[in-house]
Amino acid sequence: MVWMNRVLIALTLAFLASSALLPVSDGAKKPLSSPRKEDVPYIKCQVCEKLASRLHQLVKEKQEQILPKKISEYEIIEIAENVCNLKKEEADWMLKIDIVEKGNKLELVEQEEEGMCNSECKTIEAACQKVIGYSDTDVAEYIYKSKPDLVSLVNHLCKDLTDACSKKPPPVPKDRVPGEPFVAKPSKDAEMDKIMRSMQGMPGAPGMKVYSREDLEKYKDNLGKFGNEDEDGDDDEDEDEDEKFPKNLGKVLNEKESKKEEWKKTITKEIKKQGDVLKKHAQKVSNRVRRWWKGLGSSSKKPKSGKSEL
Repeated sequence: MVWMNRVLIALTLAFLASSALLPVSDGAKKPLSSPRKEDVPYIKCQVCEKLASRLHQLVKEKQEQILPKKISEYEIIEIAENVCNLKKEEADWMLKIDIVEKGNKLELVEQEEEGMCNSECKTIEAACQKVIGYSDTDVAEYIYKSKPDLVSLVNHLCKDLTDACSKKPPPVPKDRVPGEPFVAKPSKDAEMDKIMRSMQGMPGAPGMKVYSREDLEKYKDNLGKFGNEDEDGDDDEDEDEDEKFPKNLGKVLNEKESKKEEWKKTITKEIKKQGDVLKKHAQKVSNRVRRWWKGLGSSSKKPKSGKSEL
């Protein structure tokens, strides 16, 4: 686990350094990052089809990873729960999709690279979550029991379980404001984001957050302090935890690992202690049973001896 901490710190340092070197215009407007929920009806069916395709692919990849063991229903449910959550690596398929205006329709066009996740990315996520809703366990059960091909899975998810493709999408209003153009994400950013998404829920980093470029800009002045284990801790105690993230990351992860070892030792010691207590108790009960059985045997012989005397 120690080597993982070092790799994480090194990767974060490299990314922070590259972010700090990029010029940011003070007058530049930040792109919208909230979903355009009014666009969901126009793309819902297409999102459902791509969602089904991604589910089918992820389950197949997971099965190949654990061969010869068979994938469990729980593992499929976990995939289904994460595939529409942009904070999870199972949902990275949404980062490569551009929403394109074509006449009175919106089309999802898949790109070769990941794009900057602005309003379009969040709109696709909103549509995906609306489609799968409470059906994640149902579709997982269907995949586990039926092992469907892609066409069958699309029909089941988009027509049987949900109404995503039950009817044609309505025409897009003529006065709709076009979405932002697709902007490819720099490869270093894409790689770092992928690492951070894969660490969600990882033991040793349970509270890990995925930070945006804007968040990391706040930290560039602290690069010199990052990873310094000799910090005196003179900072204001009420300072926001996110503000202290870069300089405290290594320390926090090491503390978590140390506590983990302490908990392990404590639990092992307690189990051994309770085991000894149970062993003594079992021995005591066993002795009592033996004495009872011995007494029962001796009492059953007394009537015979009485008759012989008579």
